[in-house]
Amino acid sequence: MSPDKPLVVVTGANRGLGFAIADRLAAAGYRVVGASRKTSPLFDELAAKYARCVLFRSFDLSNIGGHHEWVRSLEKEFGPLYALVNNAAVAHDGVLATMHDSQTFEMIQVNLTGTIILTKYALRSMLPLRRGRVVNIASIIGSTGFNGLSVYGATKAALLGFTRALAREVGRANVTVNAISPGYMQTDMSASLSKDKLEAVMRRSPLHQLATVGDVAAAVEYLLGPSADRITGINLTVDGGSTA
Repeated sequence: MSPDKPLVVVTGANRGLGFAIADRLAAAGYRVVGASRKTSPLFDELAAKYARCVLFRSFDLSNIGGHHEWVRSLEKEFGPLYALVNNAAVAHDGVLATMHDSQTFEMIQVNLTGTIILTKYALRSMLPLRRGRVVNIASIIGSTGFNGLSVYGATKAALLGFTRALAREVGRANVTVNAISPGYMQTDMSASLSKDKLEAVMRRSPLHQLATVGDVAAAVEYLLGPSADRITGINLTVDGGSTA
């Protein structure tokens, strides 16, 4: 990896939105480390396309005890981090009263606790250099709610609070912290939704369209770029206007 290009870590990069973000950032000239439990043929193709600028490193967000050493290993291999995109998340669809405790704990562990702890150690790489970006991928569910997604919605709402407070903590070190709340997109995570539900979402949109992973990836690129130097603590909604 060329050391003159800013280093960005994207969690959950092996598919869906995370892959789209990694692809977009690589095309924009960033060095990208894709992090997830295992790679995918799609991500391997991306790494081959952008040789030495896109790499995969195995990472389990639920393994809280391993976060510090994982970040340190990246620094030793590639140098300091410029940005962290907290995209990885788990969503279990089901009403709270009948949801298994293990599913509840997993969503909290991955979507919130693991994300916060990873951010903590990533910041230790950014703060000494007095530059950095953190982008948290939240969800409109954190603001609107949705039947059967109460725990998932709770983790995403907490992520928005984390974004606002952390932006105040690290702003003096020239580190920005922002969130993006995508609406419903046609990804693996939304695959459990029926066609009727997705069509209902599109009808609520002034554009009568779902947001795409490309739309969200473009928003991430913007928040990492110089045009967003003085933007921090915000939540950027990308949902085709369905919550307008």
